[in-house]
Amino acid sequence: MPEETVSRPAEFPAPEPGLTPETIIARAKALIPEVRAQADEAERTGKHSAELDAKFTEAGFYRMLQPKRFGGYAFDMLTYWKVIMAVAEGDAGTAWGLCLGAHHAQGIGSWFPEQGQLEILGPTGNFKCPHRAAPMGTSTPVDGGYIVNGQWDYCSGVGHATHFMCNSLVPGRESDGLLTICTPIENVTVLDDWGNGNIIGMNSSGSNSVRVENVFVPEHCTCSGDWTHNTEKAAPGMYLHDDPMFCGRIYAMYHAGLVIPVIGAAKGAMHEYEHTLRTKKTYFAPQVPRYTVEEYQRHYGQARALIDCAEAIIFQCGERYNELAERWYRTGEPFTREDDAAMYSMIQVASRMAVDATNELFGAASSSAAKRGAPMQRHFRDAAIYLGHISARHDVVAAEVARMHFGLPDNLF
Repeated sequence: MPEETVSRPAEFPAPEPGLTPETIIARAKALIPEVRAQADEAERTGKHSAELDAKFTEAGFYRMLQPKRFGGYAFDMLTYWKVIMAVAEGDAGTAWGLCLGAHHAQGIGSWFPEQGQLEILGPTGNFKCPHRAAPMGTSTPVDGGYIVNGQWDYCSGVGHATHFMCNSLVPGRESDGLLTICTPIENVTVLDDWGNGNIIGMNSSGSNSVRVENVFVPEHCTCSGDWTHNTEKAAPGMYLHDDPMFCGRIYAMYHAGLVIPVIGAAKGAMHEYEHTLRTKKTYFAPQVPRYTVEEYQRHYGQARALIDCAEAIIFQCGERYNELAERWYRTGEPFTREDDAAMYSMIQVASRMAVDATNELFGAASSSAAKRGAPMQRHFRDAAIYLGHISARHDVVAAEVARMHFGLPDNLF
C-alpha cells in the first residue's frame, strides 16, 4: 500500500451502503425491456425519458464510479461495464448518454482537489456530467478562479446532467496545456441541437452543445486537463480515497464508453433478426420458417460469434483494468500508459466486430428492416455513427501503441 494512503471518514453515505455488484447488474438487465420500449421516443427527443432516468438514478447507476466518501459505490470497472452493456442491449443511444453522464465521476474523484470534490459531489452525491475534452473555449484567470467562455459541441450525457465539465485553454498560458473545469448545469445553456434525426445515429444520447458565458468557476473546481501522461505516480485520488479505482487511467475507460453502446446496437440487431427468423417465412416455395433455412442460420451464427467476441474483449479489459489498478495501489508498480493504450486498441477491435455483426444482420433482414421507424434501421445507424468518431481511428492508435512500446515519442492525447 502506498505511503500516501490515508484513511478518511465518509462525508455522506451512498443511499444503499450494502449494494452489491450482482444486484446492480441484475437491475440493469431487468430494465432492458423498458429501455427498448422508449427508444423511438428517446431518439425523437434527443435523450432517454425522464422517467427512465429516474429509475437509473434510483438503481444507483450514476454512483457506480463515484468515491464512497462522497455518496458513491466505487464499484470496479468490470461491474460498471456490465451494467452499461445491459442498458445498451435495450438502446445504444440511451446507454451512450447514461455511460458518458456517469463515468466522469471517476475523473472527478481521481484528479480534482478534495475541496472541489466535496463541492461538486455534495451534499448528496447526485452527480451526472458530460466531459467534453476538446478545448473549445477559454478560462481567464481572476481572483479565486476563472471566468469561462465558449461553446462545446457533442457534450454526450448532458441530457440529464447536474453538472458540465469541459477542457479549455487559459489565455496567455496555452503552452501550459489544458484546464478542466466543472460547474453546475444551471450555470450553462444546453442548446436544442440534438435528436430527431439531426445526426445519423445515437440520437438518444443527449449529446447537445453547451454554451458557457462569463461563468465564474472557483480554482478548486478545476484541475489540469492532462489526465493521461502520468507515468510513475497515480492520480491524487488513489491516495485521497485509498482506492485503486481512482488511479486516473482513462484510455480504455473512455473508449469503452463509446464501444459498449455499439456492441449494444449489435445485440439489438440480433434481437430483431431472431424475431424476424421466428415470425417470417421464406419468400418462395416451399415457404418455411426462416429459422429452419441454412442461409439465415449462417447469418445468425456469424453475427453471434462476432458479438460474443466483442463482449468478451470488453469484459477481459475490465478485468485487466481492475488487476492493473489494484497492483499499482498495492505494490507501486505502475499501470502504464502503454497498458492502458493497448486496451484502448483492443476495444477498437471489439468495435469493428460489433459493426461487422450489425452490418451482417441488417443485410440479411430484408428491405423492411430499412424502413423509417424500424428498430433494425436504428441499430444500423447507431453502429454507423461510431465510425466517424475521432477516437475510432484504430490505425492511428495502433501506431501510437507501437511507439510507446519501443520508447519513441507518441502523439496520443
